[in-house]
Amino acid sequence: MNPGLRRANVALFVPHAGCPHQCSFCNQRAITGQAGLPGDEDIRQAAETALRTLGEDARQAEIAFFGGSFTAIPEPEMRRMLDAAYPYVADGRFHGIRISTRPDAIDQRILEILQSRGVTAVELGAQSMDDRVLAANGRGHTAAHVRQAAARIREAGLELGLQMMTGLYGDSDKGAMDTLEALLALHPDTLRIYPTIVLEGTRLAELYRQGEYRPQTVEEAAALCGRLLMRCNAAGVPVIRLGLHEIEKARYMAGPWHPAFREICEGNIYLDAARRALEGRPAGAYFLYVGRKNTSRMAGQNRRNLDALAEAGYLCRVREDAALSAFAVRAEKRE
Repeated sequence: MNPGLRRANVALFVPHAGCPHQCSFCNQRAITGQAGLPGDEDIRQAAETALRTLGEDARQAEIAFFGGSFTAIPEPEMRRMLDAAYPYVADGRFHGIRISTRPDAIDQRILEILQSRGVTAVELGAQSMDDRVLAANGRGHTAAHVRQAAARIREAGLELGLQMMTGLYGDSDKGAMDTLEALLALHPDTLRIYPTIVLEGTRLAELYRQGEYRPQTVEEAAALCGRLLMRCNAAGVPVIRLGLHEIEKARYMAGPWHPAFREICEGNIYLDAARRALEGRPAGAYFLYVGRKNTSRMAGQNRRNLDALAEAGYLCRVREDAALSAFAVRAEKRE
């Protein structure tokens, strides 16, 4: 079972809080749009708003502290935020608390604090499992830290989430695939995959200006992330985020940010699957059958997948077949 697959989050951001390093790509303010820690009233208001919005579904939702290295925050502040959120978990109004942190900021004492205050899931910002890439990007931890922290989290009985990035300075597509394999070997419950974006105010921005770093294009990142997504699907590990949700446009310089990045990735996968299903068949009219709620993915953004198939001589309409799994496509001649 993968409990994080469809669980809602009440997201509270702790930008750069607790992190002792400035990674090459990091400008949390540009991603979250805020600079300070959430206060107790911020936490309560977010929880109360979610209760009104979600109703009974809140019982399956998590209060989530994202953006910074939560367990590296000074302990009084970490405890304060957990104490503000915990009453909503203790009485069953929410399922639990989810936090994200650095792999080198997890030890037995920290885990005991988290367990005592209703934390149910810990996500580790691994980003890469190549020590050379980690050092080049100023991460300040190694792949061994990721493995050790992941093992501790699983031993504590908490849900394990892992986060990785593509297109990092000094990395390659093969390196990203190798990182994914190393992360899957740790048996995570969930994964997040983020293509690297160049933001003003980062070391990566300087490298980009100097011509030392070339970011991925949207097309390049989508092709790679599509392969990563397929591998995760085969391994039965849900990717609960693919691409940054939003950024401050004024700080964006370059890189594969798109508001519908996941849709592009999934559309590419379906187009490839359709081409395989149609391979060797004569041009003409066909039905393409896909699993439930996947017709728009098969059609592609602005129907670009169907347009591409039409250019190859295949006039296709999309229908649902509940028996088909994700990313599977069946073609049938249309009379």
